[in-house]
Amino acid sequence: MTDPAIPTEADIQLIQRIIPHRYPFLLVDKVRDIVPMKSAVGIKNVTFNEPQFQGHFPGMPVFPGVQIVEAMAQTAAVMVGVSMDLADKNMLVYFMGIDSCKFRRKVGPGDVMEMTVTTKRGGGKVWKFAASATVEGELAAEAEFTAMMEFPKG
Repeated sequence: MTDPAIPTEADIQLIQRIIPHRYPFLLVDKVRDIVPMKSAVGIKNVTFNEPQFQGHFPGMPVFPGVQIVEAMAQTAAVMVGVSMDLADKNMLVYFMGIDSCKFRRKVGPGDVMEMTVTTKRGGGKVWKFAASATVEGELAAEAEFTAMMEFPKG
């Protein structure tokens, strides 16, 4: 049973209160289906106006794979932040490892990417997640990653 005081989704305003990322590196527009400490689904609306498409690749815009992994990680950080009531706490998140990463299809302008993240281990500073990104139900990428969450001193 979930705690009714914990939101089950995060809009862009709440996302920005939890993670420090901003344009052009804020890669999740909304997080829904949050099951505290366990799982969530992030939404990224991919648009042609994003700066990476100027060079990746001219005439054939492809959303970079490393940014897909980053979007999955941002989804995980928002899920943790919502679960632990970390809005406005200046949480910083750092990758510690990325494992079993595979890319299955291109993602480009007009696509709506859904990132599903599941906690494999967590509760302290170091967390491990399994994640996948899909477009229209088709697997685009999958990975496991470890991240450290900390708060700046001061």
